[in-house]
Amino acid sequence: MSKLHATLVATFLSAAASLVLAQQPPPLPGPPPGFADAILGRWDLTVQGAEGPYPSWLEVMLRKETELMGRFVGQFGSNRHVSEITYTGGELTVRIPIQYERNKTDLIFKGRLAGDRLEGTTEDVKGNTLKWTAVRAPAMMSDASPKWGQPVELFNGKDLTGWKLRGPAKGNCWSVVDGALTNAPPCVDIITERTFSDFKLHAEFNIVPKSNSGVYLRGRYEVQIQDDVGKAMDSLRMGGVYGFLRPATNASGRPGEWQTYDITLVGRRVTVVLNGRTIVHDSEIPGITGGALDSDEGRPGPLMLQGDHGRISFRKVVLTPSEPAATSSR
Repeated sequence: MSKLHATLVATFLSAAASLVLAQQPPPLPGPPPGFADAILGRWDLTVQGAEGPYPSWLEVMLRKETELMGRFVGQFGSNRHVSEITYTGGELTVRIPIQYERNKTDLIFKGRLAGDRLEGTTEDVKGNTLKWTAVRAPAMMSDASPKWGQPVELFNGKDLTGWKLRGPAKGNCWSVVDGALTNAPPCVDIITERTFSDFKLHAEFNIVPKSNSGVYLRGRYEVQIQDDVGKAMDSLRMGGVYGFLRPATNASGRPGEWQTYDITLVGRRVTVVLNGRTIVHDSEIPGITGGALDSDEGRPGPLMLQGDHGRISFRKVVLTPSEPAATSSR
């Protein structure tokens, strides 16, 4: 091929390519900055399940000014990142990878703003359509340091006075054994009849090898109890606020030993002391953890002891509540 011929061919191909490009429709514009401001932030969800309502939690964040990302807590399990989240034409669509759910495909939540709420639908494991609503999670900022009241002995060492089971499915599976509040798996969680806002908690507990339990603060935030001596630290392990806050050090005792928790909760800020060592210091809990009783974060809630996993005993449960109006839910 002569040099002139090659030049003509190259010119022709370039012109043809330009013509093809000129005939293509222009790319669709992306969403402008600020397109999702109305839905950014944390949301407390209530899903109307087939067996009754259950709580969930969603946080919507910016990946960049024209893209979103998020994280989610379902009916059970831990905080997880969503795989896809879009907000187009006023409709929010969130795709979430399954964790412990029995669904065969991703969870999908769709919703729209209705005033200051989100309302939408999702599907259960059988493909039934479930309605859900969401309200903005309260900041729960403290206006002043709490004024503490008188300590309350939640367990009297004799019987289950002041406590109730989460449900009747497993029968009367909590009892007092040798002066300790003890479950007999398979069992359910046990809940105080009283509710509390801010408090300091002292609990003494004993687990068996490979056991798994937890203390739910206000019935919504689980501080994990597990046989994790010598293991690497993680938010899913002993001392972590389940899926959210990782302990600073492994202070776990061994199964069969009595261990202690001293936990202070003010608003949504928590300090956890395990066996005399501070492992979480004045840290914010972003939202509810899996297994929570509800997602109404601004209201007082009970203390709940997890009993549906492994065997555990509590010989002392003392809670010191704050005086009323120590915090606001703004």
